[in-house]
Amino acid sequence: VQLVESGGGLVQPGGSLRLSCAASGFTSSINYMSWFRHAPGKGLEWVSSIHSDGSHTYYADSVKGRFTISRDNAKNTVYLQMNSLKSEDTTRYYCATSLVAIPGTAEDFGDSGQGTQVTVSS
Repeated sequence: VQLVESGGGLVQPGGSLRLSCAASGFTSSINYMSWFRHAPGKGLEWVSSIHSDGSHTYYADSVKGRFTISRDNAKNTVYLQMNSLKSEDTTRYYCATSLVAIPGTAEDFGDSGQGTQVTVSS
């Protein structure tokens, strides 16, 4: 599965961004689509996941109530709407396939894209 993220950028604290992840390839094999973020020198942090049929969504406590994951299966695209952004949300965001709803380690993720940079700064 090939994944391409887009939508990152520079935004002021309190602002919003919507990330997109376009999937191609053997997409019927995907159980969950997830977003994670990885800052230089820090560990990988899972952010959110959505089931392949969109019936269930999951969020890390750090983003719950601020971020919303959704998908458009007709377009093979997953979105991450990010509201009320904080400086600590600054990092590179990646989408990935996963076999589990809440990936705990890097090994729980499958294919991932190149990521998109989100910078929250005034």
